[in-house]
Amino acid sequence: MKALVTRLDSFGDVLLAGPAIRAVAARADTVTLLCGPRGAPAARLLPGVDDILVWDAPWVGFDPPPVGRGEVEQLIDTIDADTALILTSFHQSPLPAALLLRLAGVGHIAADSEDYPGSLLDVRHHRAPHAHEAEAALDLAEAAGFPPAGDPRLRVLPPPATAGLTGPGPYVVLHPGASVPARAWSPERCAEAVRELSAAGHRVVVTGSAGERDLTAYVAGEHALDLGGRTGAAELSGVLAGADAVVTGNTGPAHLAAAVGTPVVSLFAPVVPAERWRPYGVPYVLLGDQDAPCADSRARECPVPGHPCLDTVTAHDVVTAVEKLRGEA
Repeated sequence: MKALVTRLDSFGDVLLAGPAIRAVAARADTVTLLCGPRGAPAARLLPGVDDILVWDAPWVGFDPPPVGRGEVEQLIDTIDADTALILTSFHQSPLPAALLLRLAGVGHIAADSEDYPGSLLDVRHHRAPHAHEAEAALDLAEAAGFPPAGDPRLRVLPPPATAGLTGPGPYVVLHPGASVPARAWSPERCAEAVRELSAAGHRVVVTGSAGERDLTAYVAGEHALDLGGRTGAAELSGVLAGADAVVTGNTGPAHLAAAVGTPVVSLFAPVVPAERWRPYGVPYVLLGDQDAPCADSRARECPVPGHPCLDTVTAHDVVTAVEKLRGEA
């Protein structure tokens, strides 16, 4: 049986699909993961994936491409699967992807869908109302005939050794960036947290993408090691795996930290529900006002002046949370 799993959005979303993908891989001969360009680096880290198709879907993402008939036809011609699982967030429809998969000749398609699917789905599943995204994907996989396989926590392929980047000795990672601005703690607060963590005796490593080098340099200052722009996805997994704790917002590295088993101090803006998107399967401390006016708004830019859901969190709060997690470990 040739199986295809679809998760078309971001890095963190693809990581959260990992347990469901492993469930499919336990019963299928091959598993192809169809993902978007932002999710592709995470796809390459997942156990159970035999092949990856990358396609920028025009109904997904912050800057979706125009609809191109040629690109659609090429994707339809490329897909070769007997059965498919379409994974989406709770607010997304699987039906555009289901239509393409039907046109590609996929005979059995399963997805969560509140909308009437007509002949597009063979398994129309209804997710539990408060399920974490990872659990919702596992529930759908089981409804499609792929029960959980082994440990249901997030997992990635073994990380590379990164002591050459981080240096010797224990450390805490602070990752200040976020793909959605409303989910990011302010640079000033991040820099203050670095200083207070350092003053409390913690060695701090600051991580970020190549496009976040100015941010990481500012946050690290003279008190932390700046690895901004120096890690790809695999290297970042190694850096996070070696940390005592990771301090970050609700963004991809939070889920990558969970996938390598590292506790997370989660600076969680409630623009999406924490019950669905919190760090999964590892010890964590959730910081941020979950009852702020922006709650459940899915806003990309903070709609409330002063960003009160996160900027009421202090550097002292972060130090206390890190020491709590280290003590539990």
